[in-house]
Order: sequence, then structure tokens, then C-alpha cells
Amino acid sequence: MHYQPVVYRPPFEANSLLLQVTRGCSHNSCRFCTMYRDVDFAAEDISQIAGDIAEARAALPYVRRVFLENGDAFCLPGEDLEKIASMINEAFPEVQVISMYASIRNIADKTDEELRRLHDLKVGDLNIGVESGSDEALQFLNKGYDSGEALRQLLRLKSAGISYGLNVIFGCLGHGRSAELAKDTAELINKTNPFLIFTGTIHADPGCELYEDMTAGRFEECTVGEYLDEEIEFLENLDSPGTFYFGLHPANVIPVQGMLPEDQERILGELKAGKSQKSLAELNAHPVRGSEGAIYR
Repeated sequence: MHYQPVVYRPPFEANSLLLQVTRGCSHNSCRFCTMYRDVDFAAEDISQIAGDIAEARAALPYVRRVFLENGDAFCLPGEDLEKIASMINEAFPEVQVISMYASIRNIADKTDEELRRLHDLKVGDLNIGVESGSDEALQFLNKGYDSGEALRQLLRLKSAGISYGLNVIFGCLGHGRSAELAKDTAELINKTNPFLIFTGTIHADPGCELYEDMTAGRFEECTVGEYLDEEIEFLENLDSPGTFYFGLHPANVIPVQGMLPEDQERILGELKAGKSQKSLAELNAHPVRGSEGAIYR
């Protein structure tokens, strides 16, 4: 079997055809991530991908969305992505979008013309872990770019017509630093206006640098109250019309979702009401977590 034993995808790609085109993550150095630490990065052979597409076509009568696996499939050269997208379009003429994980660094590797051609081949709804608009947080997380570079590359995507969603992580710098990050991140979002924001709180599993920092006492996680304060501050500064706010990751303190701006006040109200219902002891405590950072409520 050439497939990875563990497959990651955004929750909103649950009904998409998952097509593996890479193994692992080309960066694989984010301070908080263990998803692909034990996987050597490699690109699948184009003949293998063609065979998988043919097999999927024979089995599936209708495919609306295709999600390219794994970690950051958008790292592939533009020419290779065009070949894959062309094969998908030929096999599945009904397909509406070809999506995948992407990073800011992946976008920078593509020319403007390559981005436009990928858009024409239905590449879109990229899922990008921008995480924060704070340069200090981005450096700490070892993302490999700063907020200025993130803004430049996201605007290049927008200019090419490629839609994208952004992942935001609350609490990137830990206890006592949470609130100051909210405005920086909201400012980046406001300038880029993604179709979706996917939020969560920072957590770490064994095998990454952040976990070592936490166990050694070099990084103290935010309290429940700090996470809520940052999310409230973030939403109060957010001005991104037409963006869907997806706050249903189990790592969120209070699950919320809705369209901006029409649901913004309702979401804020739910967060503030949820905070008011917690005791001072609960707000001052660190979250109790389960698998994938899930917070026990």
C-alpha cells in the first residue's frame, strides 16, 4: 500500500474524494505539529495518481469535490498540479472544485500565471494554516514567513481568483500574551477576506517542540478565560464580509459558527454568555484536553 495509514482533512471535506498526491508535509517543522513527524516527504508518481483517478471514476457516479492529500499538496510544482487537475477534470467533468492544504511558502513558489491557470482548472478552497497575524507568534511557531509575506501571497491568490480558507490558532504565545494577538490576526484577516476562518486553540502532543516547551515549563498555556478573551477580541475587530466563521473544532472552548457579518453579534453573544456562566476557578484554569486537543467542557 502506498497510502499513508493516517489521513488528515478539514471537516468540511468529509464528502470529498480524497486523492493522495504527496506523502507527508514539505515543511514539517511547525513547532506545534506532530501530524507528519514520522513521514518522509515524497511526491506520488504521476502514473500512480492517474491509476487512482481511473479507479475512483469507475467506482463513483458523481464527484463534486476532490481534496488532494497529504500535508501541503500545493507544494507540488505548478506544472505537476496542472497535470493532476487536468486529469481530474477529464475524468470528472462534473467536479466543481479541487482543494488541498497549502502554506504561504507554497504560494510564493508559484508564478502569477501558474496561479491563474490553476484557477481555470478549478483549483480553489485551499486550506491554509496562517495561524496568526503576529510576527512574534509566527516566528515562535516556526511557520517560515512573517505577516507581511502572508499578506502578499494571500493577495496574489485572491488576484488569481483562487478561493481560500484560513486557519487561526488562539493562544500562540501562551499565558499572559493572548489578548495582544487578537488585533494583529484580525487585521490580517480583514485585508485578505477569506471565504472561511477555521479557529482552534493551541495544543501539543508528544513529539513536537511545543510539547517539550510545555513539559519543561518554558511555555505556559493560556487559561480558559484567556482563550475566550482572545476570541472575543478577535471577533470584535473582525471585518470580513462574506466569510464563514467555523469555530467547531473540538479544541475550541465554546463551539460557535456563522456567516459574517450577519451572525457576528450572535456569535459574540454566545461566547460572552458562555464565559459568564463559568466560575472564576474555571476561567483561571488551563483546559483539560483529550485527543487532537479536544477540550473537555
